[in-house]
Amino acid sequence: MTDRPNTPLLDRVKVPADLKSLSDRELRQLADELRAETISAVSETGGHLGAGLGVVELTVALHAVFDAPRDKIIWDVGHQCYPHKILTGRRDRIRTLRQKDGLSGFTKRSESPYDPFGAAHSSTSISAALGFAVARDLGGTCEGGLGDAIAVIGDGAISAGMAYEAMNNAGHLKKRLIVILNDNEMSIAPPVGAMSAYLARLYAGAPYQELKAAAKGAISLLPEPFQEGARRAKEMLKGMTVGGTLFEELGFTYVGPIDGHDLDQLLPVLRTVKARATGPTLIHVLTKKGKGYAPAERAADRGHATGKFDVVTGKQKSAPSNAPSYTKVFARALIREAEEDDRIVAITAAMPDGTGLNLFAERFPRRCFDVAIAEQHAVTFSAGLAAAGMKPFCAIYSTFLQRGYDQVVHDVAIQRLPVRFAIDRAGLVGADGATHAGAFDIAFLSNLPGMVVMAAADEAELVHMVATAAAIDDRPSAFRYPRGEGVGVEMPERGRPLEIGRGRLIAEGSQVAILSFGTRLAEVMKARENLAARGITVTVADARFAKPLDRELVLQLARHHEALITVEEGAIGGFGSHVAQLLAEEGIFDTGLKFRSMFLPDTFIDQASPREMYDVAGMNAPHIEAKVLDLLGVARIVRDQRA
Repeated sequence: MTDRPNTPLLDRVKVPADLKSLSDRELRQLADELRAETISAVSETGGHLGAGLGVVELTVALHAVFDAPRDKIIWDVGHQCYPHKILTGRRDRIRTLRQKDGLSGFTKRSESPYDPFGAAHSSTSISAALGFAVARDLGGTCEGGLGDAIAVIGDGAISAGMAYEAMNNAGHLKKRLIVILNDNEMSIAPPVGAMSAYLARLYAGAPYQELKAAAKGAISLLPEPFQEGARRAKEMLKGMTVGGTLFEELGFTYVGPIDGHDLDQLLPVLRTVKARATGPTLIHVLTKKGKGYAPAERAADRGHATGKFDVVTGKQKSAPSNAPSYTKVFARALIREAEEDDRIVAITAAMPDGTGLNLFAERFPRRCFDVAIAEQHAVTFSAGLAAAGMKPFCAIYSTFLQRGYDQVVHDVAIQRLPVRFAIDRAGLVGADGATHAGAFDIAFLSNLPGMVVMAAADEAELVHMVATAAAIDDRPSAFRYPRGEGVGVEMPERGRPLEIGRGRLIAEGSQVAILSFGTRLAEVMKARENLAARGITVTVADARFAKPLDRELVLQLARHHEALITVEEGAIGGFGSHVAQLLAEEGIFDTGLKFRSMFLPDTFIDQASPREMYDVAGMNAPHIEAKVLDLLGVARIVRDQRA
């Protein structure tokens, strides 16, 4: 049992209503205890640490002032929701975060009435909160009732266009809506873009800082009847010295910026807004990601995502691996290609570290572009680069590429522009759960005319696919690969372009053929060994391409085996569906071929380790073995014998 922090006040809080009985001084102590409990819990589970530490005081203030679950507090992205979960009746399960059958690492409607809206992708909170506000005024109903709608959105998340679409609509509707801009000068990576620079100018200017310092001391000394007039004068002077804000132009009442770690500022502002706000109001709160925990504050990403760690030192407890991560393999392979071709450029949407492009940026700073949380823009920006003769590699997680699908279709595929999509986090990703699973890209890319869709079976294949994509100059292409380490194969010095639409035979048998697409190949080979022990010989092939499909390989496997099984780490409608369509067109099913597809089930799978998730999905070696036995009619005989 690890040492737990001493938390006498926090021990008394079972639900947010318990904060109403605490004095402001006690709320400050509660915040200290909440921060200690958050650090302790994440040290045991791993997770998103820095974001939560940055909003501890804000979380306490929100729950002390507002009345959740009647008032709807919507946390954008959800990375920062751990302190919120501790205060909303889930402290007893907080050490199950991101584990199988445990708490989600994000907000989740099915988990608690205090999570009114699920979030794990960014920039959705204002739209959702506006929906709650309008529903409230129209007599809508939901668990806990409908009161105020409060969106908490980070400065990184507000870089996305969706946030501005929501604010534009909110300003037009003029509904009572509270948006808290949690400005920590950092999303996951250091901030980029004009909005970041605008926020910096907004509160860093000398005239406003001097005014703010003077006003904070002077206004409090005035008699109460004069204080409100002085505050109004201060706001007028602020407008004259700093200028009106973008938010006010969008129809919001702007309040701030205020210190998000100072409850003496947070509590009065929130209480005043609750009492007086009539329309959309934006409160600009300054915080520090990783606040109060030195190892997180020192980290380059401010402790964005961490494994289990030692609380005293902050050192992570990770098991060493001899195999490189797929992400690093991609980055190094791309650098190698870019050394030979100065037209290669790389694009990421606020995930330089997650996609490995931080390494590319170190080597080629002028050829690497972080466009902030703006996947739609990233795709069309890449299309423009391609149209102008460059060779763009657009590196986006599978789950985030979904946000730019319209642009993939209209701006890339229809124009047949050679944008190369590097799709990280393909398949089931583990602790982040369903929201981050790369389940759908095979299906939604393979149905686009002219698109080349590849999946790496191992890290060496990934190197070759980077080279293949670099060589494709007449159409769009994509290659997918999972999170985590490779399988430990021998690595080539440099990739070689693969023949487009050609798979490869891995092992030959006579009874059953298994055609794998992606990194389930290792599990297929384990199943093959187990089946060989039963006297069942299996041919194994690596498809490499979902599109164009290797028709010759598929038909060869179908015509020379009793049964054919496809295996992929994607949803229905993907690789297996394309194979089935080919077999139907060629009349192969009329010959008596037994065919099955193994793909991710038609359900969202909750967080667990990747292996546990693939167990739930039924796609590990024992499941592949069982599928072969069932198809051959062997499993029933084996079960009868055991009975």
